[in-house]
Formats: sequence, C-alpha cells, structure tokens
Amino acid sequence: MSRAGHIARRSFVIGSGAVVGGLALGFYAYRRDPQNPLLAGLAEGESALTPYLRIDADGVTVIAPRADVGQGAGSILAALVAEELDLDWQTIRVEHGPPSAAYHNGKVAAEGFPLAAIDDSALAKAGRDAAEIAGKLLGLQITGGSSTVPDAYDKMRLAGATAREMLKSAAAAEHRVALGHLATRDGAVILPDDTRIPYPRLAEAAALLDPPGELALRPPSTWRLLGTRMERLDIRAKSTGAPIYGIDLRLPGMLHATVRTNPRRGGTASFDASAAQTMPGVRKIVAVEGGAGVIADNTWRAFKAAEAIRFNWGPAPYPASTEEMFAEVEASFSPDRRDSRLRDDGDIEGALVAGTDVEATYRIPHLAHAPLEPMNATAWLRDGRLDLWTSTQIPRFTRQAAARMAGLGAEQVHLHVLPGGGSFGRRLDDDYVRQAVAVAQAMPGTPIQMVWSREEDMTHDFPRPLAIGRGRGRVEDGKVVAFDLDIATPSVAASQIARLGLPVAGPDVAIVAGAWDQPYTLPDYRVTGYRAPEMAPVSSWRSVGASVNGFLHESLLDELIHAAGADPLEERLRLCAHPLSRRVLEAVGEMASWAGPLGNGRGRGVALTLSFGVPVAEIVEVSATPDGIRLEEVFVAAEVGRVLDPVNFENQVQGGVIWGLGHAMLGEMTYADGAPEQTNFDSYEALRLYQTPRIAVRGLENGDEIRGIGEPPVPPAAPALANAIFAATGERPRELPLSRTVNFV
Repeated sequence: MSRAGHIARRSFVIGSGAVVGGLALGFYAYRRDPQNPLLAGLAEGESALTPYLRIDADGVTVIAPRADVGQGAGSILAALVAEELDLDWQTIRVEHGPPSAAYHNGKVAAEGFPLAAIDDSALAKAGRDAAEIAGKLLGLQITGGSSTVPDAYDKMRLAGATAREMLKSAAAAEHRVALGHLATRDGAVILPDDTRIPYPRLAEAAALLDPPGELALRPPSTWRLLGTRMERLDIRAKSTGAPIYGIDLRLPGMLHATVRTNPRRGGTASFDASAAQTMPGVRKIVAVEGGAGVIADNTWRAFKAAEAIRFNWGPAPYPASTEEMFAEVEASFSPDRRDSRLRDDGDIEGALVAGTDVEATYRIPHLAHAPLEPMNATAWLRDGRLDLWTSTQIPRFTRQAAARMAGLGAEQVHLHVLPGGGSFGRRLDDDYVRQAVAVAQAMPGTPIQMVWSREEDMTHDFPRPLAIGRGRGRVEDGKVVAFDLDIATPSVAASQIARLGLPVAGPDVAIVAGAWDQPYTLPDYRVTGYRAPEMAPVSSWRSVGASVNGFLHESLLDELIHAAGADPLEERLRLCAHPLSRRVLEAVGEMASWAGPLGNGRGRGVALTLSFGVPVAEIVEVSATPDGIRLEEVFVAAEVGRVLDPVNFENQVQGGVIWGLGHAMLGEMTYADGAPEQTNFDSYEALRLYQTPRIAVRGLENGDEIRGIGEPPVPPAAPALANAIFAATGERPRELPLSRTVNFV
C-alpha cells in the first residue's frame, strides 16, 4: 500500500479529452500512455472519461476492467474511485469496459517470478518492478492471482482524485471562486454558498483543462466508504435475479447452440449427424475442432440433437487412466526432471546422513473448476464485425483468438464482458469462445448463443494437475531442525500459458508455490520441484500451486512437530521468522483459545500458508463420532495490509475456507480410457450445508502492502483439517480427498 501523501504528475501521467459535452480523463503509469479505449466509437450525446471514469448527462460510470465472477471486483474498484471523487454510492454505475492495454495488470505478472513475498532485498524489489513493466509491455489485462485490488489501489484512487480536482477547477473558473473554497459531495462540486453543481454540468469545461501536477490522496483516517461495511453494488440485483450473466443474454432473432467434442482432449473425432439433422428445431450441424456443434431454435433442442449425433472418438494423446498418470508423476523424481530448487538452506543431505525421523509420501488428485454457470458465449458475425458476449478473465487474449478464428482484425471484434457465475480459474482459457465463433461463422448475420451442457463443461475442463509430494526430516531436542520436500507435478505454465500463445521459459514457480516461499527458518531446509511430463491439459485452479503445496508443506511440518513432541502452534511460532506471519499465528491461536490437545475424541489442527503475499493461518476443530468425522469450527486470521470492505472480506475468506475444505474432503477428478469419469455434480460432490462448520474470521492490517484475499484462504484449509483428524483419531491422512480413508458426517 502506498503511504505517499502526494503523487506527482511526473510519476503518473494523466490523459484527458472532451467528447460531446463530457469529460474524458484517465490514469496511466510510466512514460507512454496506451490509447484511451473509451474515446472510440461513442454515439452522439455520449461522453467518456478514460480509461476508468466516464461522465455523461446521467451521472458517473466507473470502468472496472477486471472480471467479476462473484468476488465483487466491480464494487471494490468502484469504491476506490468513489472515495476520492465523492460519489453517491447508490447512484454509481459500473461497466467492465473494452479489452485494452490501458487496463494492464502489473501485479499478476509477478506471480510467475521466483520472488518470495518475505524477500525485501533490492534484487527482489527490482524483480517486482520488472514484473510491473512486463505487465504493461505485454498489455496483460488479466484477472487472477488475487491481484485485482493490489493492482488498482493507487490507479483508481488517483483517477478519482484527478477527476475531482479538474471538476473543481472548472467550477472555480466558471464562478470565479478560489479553488480552496470549493468542496465536493455526492457527485457535485459545492460552492461556498452551498450551491450544488452536478459533475455532468462541469464535464465539458473540465476536459479542456490540464490535469493537476501533484495530487494528495486522502488518508485512511478520512475515508467515508473504504474500510466500512459497504453494501455491494450488485447485491440487490443478485438477490432478485436481475444480473445478466452470459447464459441469460437474449438478442433479437437469436438462435441457440451447443457442442460435443472428444472428451479425450486432443483426440480425433468423426461423426454421423443424419439423425440429428431431422430433429425438431435444428437449423444446422457444424463441424468444430474435435467434434460437432448444433444450432437450433432453443438450447434444449440443441442439447437433444447433440445427443443424437453418433461420434467416433479417437484415443487420448496422454496416459489413459489416473493411475497411469500418477505413475508418470512418480517417475519424475529424477535429476533430469528437476525444475527448480528455490529453497536450499544449510546442508540437508548432511543433516539427514544419520537418518530421518519422518518420511512420508502424499498424493493429490486432479480437481475440476466446476463453476455453477457452464461455459458459454454469444457470437454475432455480420458486415465485417464480430460481437461477442461472455465472461472472461483474459479479454485481450480472447479478442485476439476470436479475431484469428473469424479472419478479422482485433479492432473489428467487439467483446462485451459480462459477469460470470463462478470461475475459480476456468475462464482464464478461451476455448469456449472460439467454439462460439466457429458456430457463428456457419450462420453469419444471426446472433447465436453457444452453451455447454453440464457434462460437456465437466469433461472439457482444464483441471488442476495431480501431484505427489515426498517429504523427510529430522527433529532434535524437541525441535524441528531439518525439512526436505520434493514435489512432482505437471506444469500449469507449460499447458495453460502456452495455450495463450505466451512464451514459456525457465522454471515453473507454480510447481513449488506455497512451499519454497514459506515464512519459516530452519537450519536445514530444502524444497525441490520436479516437472512431470505434460499429460491431460491442466490450468490454474483457485490458489494454483499453493492449493497443492499448502497441504504438502503443512502436513510434513505437522508430522515433524509431532515427532519432536512439540506443540503444533508453538513450534510454528518458534520457526516463523516473518513478523506479519507470526502475528497471524498469534491471532488465530487467540481466536481459538489454543491450549494444547482437546481430548475426548476432539481434535484441532493448525496450518499456515503464505500465498500471493498473504499469510493465512487456520485452525480447524473436529469431533470423532461413531458415524465419522464432524467439522465443528474454523478460525481464520489473514494479513492483507488493509481491509477495504469488511463484509466482502469476511465472505471471501469464508468462501475460500469452504472451497478448500470441501475439495479436501470430497473432490477429485479421475480419468479412465482417457476421459474424466466425473460428468456432473452427482459424481463431483461439494461440501454440504449441514457439514459446514462455523467460521470465525479476523483481518489483520499490519503490513505496508495492499493484498487480495480471494485465493489465500484456500491452501491452509486442507492441511488444517488433516492435522485436526490426526489430533482426534491418531490416524495421519496423506492422500486427498480425505474421504478415501475418512468418513464425514
């Protein structure tokens, strides 16, 4: 979080322009401004403020250029602007805005760099600066890595502050009043005699002014919105069914489509559609990559016709079963497959030459994203123009892919980004959009909505990769003194990033994220990543590598602490050399009134994982009943620098814990004959309401950096639960899902 009281013009360049009686104003970092994306193609009577703010006759629209997939991105980004611009919270409009390099995300790029959050060295700072520059040069408009708020925190507040001062300057000139005598409130400039001048009346004049050379951003002590319990801008609409998700979109004359493609990703396909072609409502059968699409007059008829097509699926170009894939991962613990060794303190081989006190192997399954809204996109190709409506976390990549498919220039593709009914990383791919374009090309001039069936959505996911962890270590005098963890898994970068057409070079940090970069200090401490061969295509899943490695690291550490005869919380505190992480551990222990073992069939487990710069500690309490394990209570403490929306913060943490616990207990995607075996929610279970524990949340604000909270609560959930089960039963789970060996009630 920036603590600077003022931001100079030389550091943050402002571009502005008048558009039909309005004000266009934008914030850009670095020397060269990307072109303002809002100034092109405005209809008469519209006015734009670029790239984050538009003012017209009806008021103010905030451009929130990050995907809102349920996490509330639109609301919090609007609040950053509103805090500085003094907007009426109930009247703000929010739009995603078009794909543009102006909306690059510099923070997300840093996740691919081998930079530990606890590393404050000059080299690490230079690396983070380089990531910011790379994000701009590549125009990375990406939603992910819990980076939305960290990336926007200064940008959007500055956009609001700049607009405020330019509007005040316009009012001062018009009414011949000293600038210092003016105030702003609820979308208007206030004159000394309390006369209100709404922003739209000043926009045109303000656009002709130079932006201020230096700006003072308001200190948190003066905030009206940020830090308070805000009502999310979309909450009433969501409660009444008003939002237009992609699956809800309706256009005049629209037809409906679906696709069926080989469930063995990359396998060949041929088909016989003679029976489907004569079914009611069917307009056209279209060949698409790996299968066929059906265009019909409604979605149900498209689904039924797709079921009637006879397909001949070719074999998978990867091992056909989960066990064969695990065998490939197991074989990857070899020097020639070593990908990284980013943590190598002391002399682990020398420390373990006399033997080990713990040796353990852990197995982690594939996991599906399984968002509630299946993949869908609406495409309308006409007169050399392609319009697309969909939810995506990668709008610039999506537009480029669609342009290539349609043989158009990127400027001829108009992408309308809609809210998404969940993602968890799935909408970081664009395969479903490319299919929609392929179908639309078969019927130019007609808008066509392509929707996947639930079965297509499940079997054509890019899941989280499976993994194996091998750990060993030594204890001495009641303390953990040596820790060695090897992790083998396929590379997300080699699979997902390559699909986006970006270069993939060097080690994949995701293989060891959440393990190598933990805030502990031991005399001998090593974490090694091994890259398994590419098999079934994989992708980012909520908290990416840390979702795997939080379990591996904290399970091994807990086993070593038990072998030492030490207290799980106290030994973690002893080992923790990072002040912010120590405070998180102390806070969660205080919340849970930690005082050693509970006894009587009850157990508590603790875990700490630092991911995306956020240390999160969780304590899970369970009871061992005659029918199985019952989850009782969870305590969570997280350090994010500043809690900007306490309500959404609590919801995000609780949701992350539920996501982590449910998948730890029940989640796995298995393969047979090259295809996923879980095809719907009946075979891919989630945590049930009656199983959900009470979840207490505390947000700490001791750090100097603003951090995001969407993903960090996930990684500690699985190990905290597994450690609690051990404390209650004496049985140590080493494989996920835990339901393989544990019954839950």
